[in-house]
Amino acid sequence: MKRDERATHPGLQPMDDSMLTRESWKIFQIMGEFVEGFERLARIKPSVSIFGSARIPPGHPTYELAERIARDLSDSGFAVVSGGGPGIMEAANKGAFAGKSPSIGLNIDLPHEQTANTYQDVSLGFRHFFSRKVMFVKYASAYVVLPGGFGTLDELAEILTLVQTHKTRRIPVILVDSTFWRGLLDWFREALVARGTIDPQDLDLYTVVDDAQGVVDAVFNFYQYGGLEPTSEERERLMDL
Repeated sequence: MKRDERATHPGLQPMDDSMLTRESWKIFQIMGEFVEGFERLARIKPSVSIFGSARIPPGHPTYELAERIARDLSDSGFAVVSGGGPGIMEAANKGAFAGKSPSIGLNIDLPHEQTANTYQDVSLGFRHFFSRKVMFVKYASAYVVLPGGFGTLDELAEILTLVQTHKTRRIPVILVDSTFWRGLLDWFREALVARGTIDPQDLDLYTVVDDAQGVVDAVFNFYQYGGLEPTSEERERLMDL
């Protein structure tokens, strides 16, 4: 098909010029989110990103566990980064806020469910999930993933993919609550490994623990023989994240 024929092809719908202009200028809003995120987070290190359900209320055992984990990490010298909203995000910010290191919230505008919690030393706002997800990964020294829903699974799959494909440096990925994660991890082994869609060694990309001390130990054990700061090679890799 020639170019002039493609222009009138029935499969190509005309676009209103004003909408096309809005789409084109959207890039500056996206750039602004990245620039603000880089400038405000680059000097806050080391940090740990914590994930989990927005629907788990205060007083729930998982909420209290997330709060303890965040407090222990904060007192151990790690800034804590969460999604800034309710549930496990609030618990993580609350624990860090009571500790010695900064509590950081990467808030997202959603039609429902997401309201910023009040336990944030540093608060950033995002409209786009993809730019927010980069901020969770780019400066993190560890990922801690508590029980959650689709958003939590999305973040877990994101970090596992980036580490597996060497698009980011290897960091500890810690799953909390072995009972919650057992079915998914069995499926990894019995379906993904069995069918060759991942390698058996990919199962070593994560660690499973059940308590706050297990999280802290997993982070410190990982870095026992290496520094928290990325190497020059890893920094170059992170530039293309």
